[in-house]
Amino acid sequence: MMKKQLRVLVFGAHPDDCDIKAGGIAALYTQLGHSVKFVSVTNGDAGHHEMGGGPLAQRRHAEAQAAADIIGIDYELLDNHDGELMPSLENRYQIIRTIREFQPDLIMTHRPNDYHPDHRYTSMLVQDAAYMVTVPNICALTPHLERNPVIVYLSDNFKKPNPFSPDVVVGIDAVVEQKMSMLHCHVSQFYEWLPYNSGTLNTVPNSDDERRKWLAERLHTRFSSIANKYRKKLVELYGEQNGNSIKYAEAFESCEYGSSLTPENLPILFPFFIDMQIDLQNR
Repeated sequence: MMKKQLRVLVFGAHPDDCDIKAGGIAALYTQLGHSVKFVSVTNGDAGHHEMGGGPLAQRRHAEAQAAADIIGIDYELLDNHDGELMPSLENRYQIIRTIREFQPDLIMTHRPNDYHPDHRYTSMLVQDAAYMVTVPNICALTPHLERNPVIVYLSDNFKKPNPFSPDVVVGIDAVVEQKMSMLHCHVSQFYEWLPYNSGTLNTVPNSDDERRKWLAERLHTRFSSIANKYRKKLVELYGEQNGNSIKYAEAFESCEYGSSLTPENLPILFPFFIDMQIDLQNR
């Protein structure tokens, strides 16, 4: 029986990964009174061109907490080095314990095919933990789960070996500015490291307000491209009128390693589609 309050756990490889892929849906969950936790599987200590190590990890931790405060969620950074994550047994146990302690109904994470090894291995660690969270003799001092949570993948644009194919697309128009505020907190990334890495650092404004506008111009296009790309799925879930009116969206694909995402539990785990909820209640 699903809990009345949903518990949603999002694993990203780095501080800001959860925000960029699921910050909108996290805001929607919290508005409905559900519990959300973001986990960065590394501490982000390599993600910069001028600083690194402990000082950068501490800076990124502070940025993550500021982002979490925007929508009222928990944000944990696991103390693994950025760029060095491996799908080891030790790290698998770390993920198993994290899942068991939070007791999620739904888990979100990267897909296993991705440009960044930390993203790939975060996905692999969550997949490897999926069944094991129900096995009492694994990490025996952390009580096991009686039921495997549903797991979904965060969106990406990678085509090989398999392109992303969403089972759920959620409109985030009502919370897109909150999501932007979260991303704005990750100063070291969106205004320093990522522009440096892409050769656009000279285009970043100096003032806080101008930076926010600069970032919005770039990211609103990304969020709208998801809505446009998966418009058919939005119409299927929201109905023709509402589905066609959505500007910004986030998308998620079912993972085979957790409990199944079904027509029955989809509107429970993603309580944003009124028509689907009414249909389920009338069955």
